[in-house]
Amino acid sequence: MSIDSTRRFQNLTVETHARTMILSIARSQRQNSINAALIREIGAALDEAERSSRCRLVVLRGEPGCFCTGLDFRETARQADIPAGDTVEIDKFMDLLRRLTLSPKIIVSLVDGKVIAGGVGLVAASDLVISTTRSEFSLSEALWGMLPCCVVPYLIRRIGFQKCYSMTLTTRPIGAEEAYRFNLVDELNDDPDDALRKLALRLNLLEEDTIVDLKNYFRKMWIITSEMEETAVREITRLSSLPRVKRNITDYVEQGLFPWHRKDRP
Repeated sequence: MSIDSTRRFQNLTVETHARTMILSIARSQRQNSINAALIREIGAALDEAERSSRCRLVVLRGEPGCFCTGLDFRETARQADIPAGDTVEIDKFMDLLRRLTLSPKIIVSLVDGKVIAGGVGLVAASDLVISTTRSEFSLSEALWGMLPCCVVPYLIRRIGFQKCYSMTLTTRPIGAEEAYRFNLVDELNDDPDDALRKLALRLNLLEEDTIVDLKNYFRKMWIITSEMEETAVREITRLSSLPRVKRNITDYVEQGLFPWHRKDRP
């Protein structure tokens, strides 16, 4: 695809290619983790895409070897010392996931490398997922005393209850081929850009009104409700406020100490 324009935000690079907008997470110094600024920047890019009658596809991608590793623990650990507007507000992440599923644009995740925690949420909320064979997906939250509350509704929608439950409970990374077998990934291709080009040729034939009708209809066919999303936000907020969880995160950020290596752990 030839590039029509490129713009760089603090945490995101935005490229337009004819009828496709590509959003590349650019936080390599933080392993492409999610902070409040990134959520805002993705939202601003979606605003721009949705204003364009020409755009049909919005692509989410990371950097080679790393798509997204979830919540930025460093930002979480120092939230008490930074302005509220710069902290990760869980409801804003939940809103972003919902928006991806209802956007009038087709959302495609291009995955190459590791996808952890909230990154799995971005993938699960996408309309289509293309992954390289070296990619891995994991829900690590339980190791820290947390749960992937915001991710779960959309992951269950994609892969089913038991697979989602197993990923949450075991925290075990799964490879791309396994993810493909149970529908977290739609296409395996070690040349994801070529796969995207071929996919775009077909998807560009759809009218935007049809995309909107399709997404709204399928939303009604599934169990995700506003009440479920509110429950997810309340639970992750509760867990995040627990002293043991705060200590787990602070010890890791300040000392590089994992919770399971603490000497005082029962």
